[in-house]
Amino acid sequence: MKRWKCVCAYDGSGFSGWQSQPSGDSVQDCIEARLAAVLGIRARIHSSGRTDAGVHAAGQVFHFDADWTHGPGKLAAALRHRLSRAIQIISVREASPDFHARFSAKAKVYGYNIHLGDADPFTRPYSWSILKPLDLRAMRAAAKVLRGRHDFGAFSALNGEEPGDAPDTVRDLRRLEVTARGRNVRIVAEADGFLYKMVRSLVGALVAAGEGKLAASEVRDLLASKVRTARVQTAPPQGLFLRRVRYR
Repeated sequence: MKRWKCVCAYDGSGFSGWQSQPSGDSVQDCIEARLAAVLGIRARIHSSGRTDAGVHAAGQVFHFDADWTHGPGKLAAALRHRLSRAIQIISVREASPDFHARFSAKAKVYGYNIHLGDADPFTRPYSWSILKPLDLRAMRAAAKVLRGRHDFGAFSALNGEEPGDAPDTVRDLRRLEVTARGRNVRIVAEADGFLYKMVRSLVGALVAAGEGKLAASEVRDLLASKVRTARVQTAPPQGLFLRRVRYR
């Protein structure tokens, strides 16, 4: 059995998220069905982490074990054939037996898109359309407070990275940047790992700061409290993209 490392991209709009569902309408279900058709047996795939319904990915990583003797190029071509057009297999390569898409990861990079004003039909599915202006200086001040190694319990929907995980809510948020170009605002977050809905919660707090609803000092107090409250909103999923998973 060889271990295969794959990188994929997907439009999450029509899926119930990454993780397999009884309904069979997740990204994982779709890829595993195609993989079963290629290999003739069911092979379970393991990802770098789950994405929620409606969240997109430009660089999701997964691995699986399978007997395949025709090389990575032909395996990639076989996977792409008849795969949902909403999913792209970017690369396939053989990995070492001890590689694990999730546990070998050193960092993840997410991007979140905000559009100021009424977005057009081609932008709306991939951004949060906010009709009022945002104070970018206030958003950056709040981001500065959040960067670093902290207990992010106040910005998590659960107490672990995924449901069922141990309640360790300390993460090293190495980057949290707010940039703008015209009506488009982008938030980039990079950390050694993210809690459940943490990125969307961080974005919600930054938007609240930009709207004048949360001062940087209040964001600091929320962070120190380690307790999730209604003051932290969860940004909608369609603006969120898993951009990259780092392994070095």
